[in-house]
Amino acid sequence: MYIPKPFEVSEDTGREIMLAHSWALLVTTGAEGVPFASHLALLWQDDGSPHGHLIGHMARANDHWKLFERAPESMAMFWGPHAYVSPTWYAPGPKVPTWNYVTVHAYGRPEIIDDTKGVLDVLAKLAAVYEGNGPEAWTLDRLPPGNAEAQIRGIVAFRMPITRIEPKAKLSQNRDLEDRHRVIAKFEASDSQDAQAVALWMKKALP
Repeated sequence: MYIPKPFEVSEDTGREIMLAHSWALLVTTGAEGVPFASHLALLWQDDGSPHGHLIGHMARANDHWKLFERAPESMAMFWGPHAYVSPTWYAPGPKVPTWNYVTVHAYGRPEIIDDTKGVLDVLAKLAAVYEGNGPEAWTLDRLPPGNAEAQIRGIVAFRMPITRIEPKAKLSQNRDLEDRHRVIAKFEASDSQDAQAVALWMKKALP
């Protein structure tokens, strides 16, 4: 990914983006170099390795997983909030439109999880994150005995050890402080949740 110097951020920030915006796009190179992409929930996990790993699952009917062993690597793309920036928001002068956003590209080779316990563990972790811990939270225990084991026959779970990671936060860091504060004010006044979220990221990136 093209990352100009002003938009470089730490791997810690990249993990923050992946955890906060875990609906991702997994891309693997298929036959004749044609990319195959699937939209999936991918959770970052700390395993003590330099970059950690991702876990997720897809429908067994989705042929994407069959590429894992043949392709040298896959890329998981995470995108956070993003918003259009009008040049009219800057101090007067010859300026052009742009777009502010945060994103992460994580690379690795997915490994299929074959054992039932491992698959159920992936599903339990996904449910715990998205359901939360409240009394109404759904868990695998709510299924009849043996039902979860029967249903996982229709999915393929996997883990992807991350070999390299490219986090990027394009948040007007290449502009002067006056312009950055002008953009933040416009985003904060917007009805768009994305724009308001970008404003928060921009505030965190201020010197």
